Amino acid sequence: MGPHISESALSGLVEDLAGEVIVPGDPGYDEARALHNGMIDHRPSVIAQCASQADVSNAILFGRACELPIAVRGGGHSVAGTSVIDGSIVVDLRRMHAVVVDPEDMTVRVEGGATMGQMDHACQPFHVATTGGRVSTTGIGGFTLGGGSGWLERKFGLASDNLLAADLITAEGKHVHTDAEENPELFWALHGGGGNFGVATSLTLRLYELPRMSVVMLFFLPDNAPEVIRAFRDIAGTAPDEVGGGAIYLPAPPEPFVPEDLVGKLVCGTVLTNAGPVEELRELAAPLFALSPVIEIVTDIPYTELQSMLDDPPGLRNYWSAEYLRDFPDEAVDTFCDRGARIPASTATQHVLFMMGGAVAAGPSRYPQPWRTAPWAVHPFATWEDPAYDEQAKQWVRDVRADVRPWALDATYLNFVGAEGEQRIVSSFGEENYRRLAAVKATYDPDNVFRFNQNIVPAG
Repeated sequence: MGPHISESALSGLVEDLAGEVIVPGDPGYDEARALHNGMIDHRPSVIAQCASQADVSNAILFGRACELPIAVRGGGHSVAGTSVIDGSIVVDLRRMHAVVVDPEDMTVRVEGGATMGQMDHACQPFHVATTGGRVSTTGIGGFTLGGGSGWLERKFGLASDNLLAADLITAEGKHVHTDAEENPELFWALHGGGGNFGVATSLTLRLYELPRMSVVMLFFLPDNAPEVIRAFRDIAGTAPDEVGGGAIYLPAPPEPFVPEDLVGKLVCGTVLTNAGPVEELRELAAPLFALSPVIEIVTDIPYTELQSMLDDPPGLRNYWSAEYLRDFPDEAVDTFCDRGARIPASTATQHVLFMMGGAVAAGPSRYPQPWRTAPWAVHPFATWEDPAYDEQAKQWVRDVRADVRPWALDATYLNFVGAEGEQRIVSSFGEENYRRLAAVKATYDPDNVFRFNQNIVPAG
């Protein structure tokens, strides 16, 4: 059970929690500790499945009293596996997933364990939405506090741009509320600073009307991929802010829309999304249709369905990274395509390019997110089953990063990367921002209790 945990202390935690306490040997322990990234096999000493703010406070105080590392789990999508740590107490928020939509005030309040799909489904009947991730299983808390990049960002800004208020439990087990007027320095830090300052038990986000959504998803044989990517780049350069999208290399998945003879074969795809009717997208995508796609998906679609179209299955081995580019000239296109053609065989790896700009670049510059000025993001996303491919897949991701460095900013969106060292974190915030974040960290978590994340070391 762990060297610091007495039976009486554990019994006290069980009594204090409205939720459930799970320890090694209990039924459901392996299921409760499993993460999205199948490469992570950590064994915590205690899993506190919290049902309330009071539960979160009690779990934190228990962990500190027993001198246990404290990990925090929302959606569990952290590629580095920081949601579950060996020998730790896991503050598991998944039971706290309530979503309350206020269509009059155009706000939504979500608890810290809610996923993107839960929020989107609650908003759908009112034809409203806010920027969410590109898959439905992502946890809203870590996503938003890390910045929050998704299909609607060019129109509505990053998820953190739409953060109106948050409730946290601090490392001392105390509740703190923050918004633009109350604890404003903490509120500033939550725009990109992640889970460094406390456990977010609820977030309030701004909503927007979204009566229509559409998508054009096209797949091509890889032989003419450079021409496809250039056409996509040129479309993105003139697209209105309502349009988001990306380009991708991947092995064609065994989906109903994929012809049987293409399943498993490398294809190049483009995705254009529109906060509006599909007719607008079809016209915008005309240069891509002219390049003879082998698969076409052209449709109006509920936003909730778009959000789950690209859900990646849990349990695969995962290794990702990202570079944010100041430019994407023809040479960069050729480099991107050359590496895409060499995706590791026998894996489900994806080589992704996202169009940025719009409300992301035009949004508030006061927050610690210098990467938001980039018009492009390259996101190598390696997934595979067999551990024998571990080193090959990881090296491919590193090679992608090295390929595009000539066009890359020093800063990147930290939700897209794993454990890449302290300097990567500092440069992604910018040194001046990092110092300011470190001062906020010293105020709310001077002992660095919440350190299993893209960690900001407390100033002092």
